[in-house]
Amino acid sequence: MITHDSPVPLYVQIKDYLRRSIQTGAIGVHARVPSERELAQQFNVNRLTASRALKELAQEGLIYSRVGKGTYVCPPKINQTLKALSSFSEEMRQLGQQASSRVLQAAIVHAPELVSRALSLPAEAEIVLLVRVRLADGLPIALESSHIPHALCREILPRHDFARESLYHVLRHEYGLRMTYAHQTIEAQVASEGEQRALECKPGTPILSIVRVTYTDADQPFEYVRSAYRGDRYRFHTELRLVEAQNGA
Repeated sequence: MITHDSPVPLYVQIKDYLRRSIQTGAIGVHARVPSERELAQQFNVNRLTASRALKELAQEGLIYSRVGKGTYVCPPKINQTLKALSSFSEEMRQLGQQASSRVLQAAIVHAPELVSRALSLPAEAEIVLLVRVRLADGLPIALESSHIPHALCREILPRHDFARESLYHVLRHEYGLRMTYAHQTIEAQVASEGEQRALECKPGTPILSIVRVTYTDADQPFEYVRSAYRGDRYRFHTELRLVEAQNGA
């Protein structure tokens, strides 16, 4: 519990109490954490003090908020190794997580200039646009927008439900697209309003913004994808090896 006459600030005591409760399993993964009001009443403090304790726990990645629903205990961060080209479904399966998707948009549209350049397409060529919220064990992890030349996958949208199916599996097994490598960039950003709504996160939540162009075994670009991963739920890991300098430089 907390001591009001302690030199340790009250919000720190509350934060430490909640952290211990989480670490010992007294408050389990995905369990609801007491609200600001409940903490203020429980510890006889003002709501600002309780709010600061919750805010710092969120910054540490121990709790997460779902807009309009409350605050909950985070599972361990998803740690993705950047070694192989795979789909989100495959990545989650390898990590022991249950992958699912929520389709926000599935349509045939004209490619914006940036996409047509990336995919070496004529201006305003038709593309398949698939926008999905990607979930791991029911929690929104990423907002993903995939752009694929329509000519490579005719009738893909009427035939498939990508809330349940893997896009890469369908492209491989139905359309014969053998993806072999990709160029990918990652940037740290703050979630936009649209990303906040889709990922059920608060303003100021950090995201990992990823742009990837995927190629077939014939060096043909076939997918341009933009993804926003929740920085408080996801991290990337890679292994670096020293390259010896030449000529003693």
